[in-house]
Amino acid sequence: MDLQKRPERSAPAAEPTDLRASDADRDRIADILREALAEGRLDADEHAERIDGVYRAKTVGELEPLVRDLPGAHTGGPSGASPAPERPAPGTVPPLPGENLVAVFSSTVRRGRWRVGRRTHAYAVFGSVEIDLSEAIFEYPQIYIKAVSVFGSVEIRVPENVSLRGSGGGILGSFEVDAMDAPDPGAPVVYVDGAAVLGSIEARPRRGRIIANLEKHLRKHFG
Repeated sequence: MDLQKRPERSAPAAEPTDLRASDADRDRIADILREALAEGRLDADEHAERIDGVYRAKTVGELEPLVRDLPGAHTGGPSGASPAPERPAPGTVPPLPGENLVAVFSSTVRRGRWRVGRRTHAYAVFGSVEIDLSEAIFEYPQIYIKAVSVFGSVEIRVPENVSLRGSGGGILGSFEVDAMDAPDPGAPVVYVDGAAVLGSIEARPRRGRIIANLEKHLRKHFG
């Protein structure tokens, strides 16, 4: 007699916390711990113990308890979030800047609660420019920052729950952008383009700082 073939059961989908931890996941947790140490939330022994746990962890679930009681613990998520576009969509960024930040033998700082425009230019010539978006009001889905540093420095900080992209280089200088993808695919994207000549340009997240109520924020500003 013919035996009916039983349908094969598919393996159950892995829970997010069961996913194998990537190097990017470990680096994110280590950055949160490093910031906590600098802020005095952890002492040196606690930091060393948790860092040891980071590099012994095999899964995302083993990493989460190490930062559960710290700011920024739930803003990264496992790698694999929808990647942001590498370049702004055509027509979304105006050809002229809404704001120019210039430092010539001086320093210029833009931080706090301010409305960031779609396009900002920063020029540091024998000086320094600091752009801190960690408390800024985002009214556009794509923010473009052009940075030029000549014997100077441009430092850019963004909230943890936006995406960050960079394109540029250095001539006897350094251009460093810590590219990252926000957990929410609709979050704003910050694009940093530029060149450093015997200077430096750096863009990275400020750990523990996020756009609060991101979903409400997106509905209000982006529809």
